[in-house]
Amino acid sequence: MREAIKKESIEWLKAFGIGIIIFIIIRAFLFSNYVVDGESMLPTLQDGNKLIVNKLGYRMTGFEHFDVIVFHANEKEDYVKRVIGVPGDKIEYRDDQLYINGNRYEEPFLNFYRNQVSSGRLTGNFTLEELTGEKIVPKGKLFVLGDNRLGSWDSRHFGFIPIEDVVGKVNLRYWPFNEIQYSF
Repeated sequence: MREAIKKESIEWLKAFGIGIIIFIIIRAFLFSNYVVDGESMLPTLQDGNKLIVNKLGYRMTGFEHFDVIVFHANEKEDYVKRVIGVPGDKIEYRDDQLYINGNRYEEPFLNFYRNQVSSGRLTGNFTLEELTGEKIVPKGKLFVLGDNRLGSWDSRHFGFIPIEDVVGKVNLRYWPFNEIQYSF
């Protein structure tokens, strides 16, 4: 009887240990938690929102316009922003409208602020070349903006971000519970 209990305890310890190892692998290579710090992505994401970031998906599928990503801004901080330009894109804002490679794109996630801005200018007018000196987004780089265009520190200020600095794509907001959201 005592031997059977000892054997079962060892099996439970093995299962628990394997579970911890699998959790560590998933956490290290596949998914990560992120807490939004600041107001640059309002109203889409708010200060204190908790997110699940997919660290592997973008490596398989690449980046698409309007993906919400987390990236290393510097050694101590990570930022969350929206991808506006991918390598090879020519970006321009004219009459406060986004043009990618000459095609106009709607940005419905900006409607909240567009309705509040009396001047009619939310993002402002610019070309990629005016901001960065580059005509297109270079290979291995992204052009990112926050949704709170009047209060976001983004590629308009610091230029392109290297793709290797990307932590991952935001897949899920899980906190607060009443604002759970899967796609952005």
